[in-house]
Amino acid sequence: MNRSELKAFLDEKAAYYEQPSFLEQDPIQIPHRYTQKEDIEISGFLTAVIAWGNRLSILRSADKMMQIMGDAPHDFILNHEPTDLEKIEGFVHRTFQTVDLKYFLKALQQLYRHQGGLESTLAKHYKEAGELQLALSSFKKEFFSFDPPERSLKHLPDPLKGSAAKRINMYLRWMVRSSARDVDFGIWDQIPASALSCPLDVHSGRVARAVKLLKRKQNDAKAVLELDKALRRLDPEDPVKYDFALFGLGVDEKF
Repeated sequence: MNRSELKAFLDEKAAYYEQPSFLEQDPIQIPHRYTQKEDIEISGFLTAVIAWGNRLSILRSADKMMQIMGDAPHDFILNHEPTDLEKIEGFVHRTFQTVDLKYFLKALQQLYRHQGGLESTLAKHYKEAGELQLALSSFKKEFFSFDPPERSLKHLPDPLKGSAAKRINMYLRWMVRSSARDVDFGIWDQIPASALSCPLDVHSGRVARAVKLLKRKQNDAKAVLELDKALRRLDPEDPVKYDFALFGLGVDEKF
């Protein structure tokens, strides 16, 4: 396929998969429970952080986190006391365990009480860095500036250390891209959709290589940059809409 044919093919697939039915098995269904901006972004962030492994397991663990917060994430983040964290004991999702969740709740409380919340914090780093993947590295430093357990550091990625940052890029897609098709939320306006990076994983990477959008073999930060350039040539304003096409082709169609 030439570029125009490839664009037409991927545009069609992106439109096909970006439908409300996409929510049925995807972790994005967790933040779709809420209507308040802060509830959406907090529940989405915590869900994205644990979004690896079996989908049903992700959904069960994310649901348990929402129950721990009384199904009111923003209120809990702002107002919880140390005694409220006793109900967290025993929480485990793969390697994300009680001690990690306690720290994440503590850090989120700091961000929402003193830094304006997740959007303001990430947007600040984006404006300073001028590039979103660099901003994610700076965001990680700030997020882990509240005396974290060493073991918790692995649960946020650092693109400057080679990570493809799949889960946080997925989260940013949720928050930034338009809600016009009732999948993503479009509740953040301080970061443009044109700056987003594709949530690169084994499925989207395999399809991207098959259609000659990606040459690099590893799914790492360099591969994300290469794929970003290719997708922005297809649609400079909304390159990450093609995440739906690449992921859907890989998972559902075994392309």
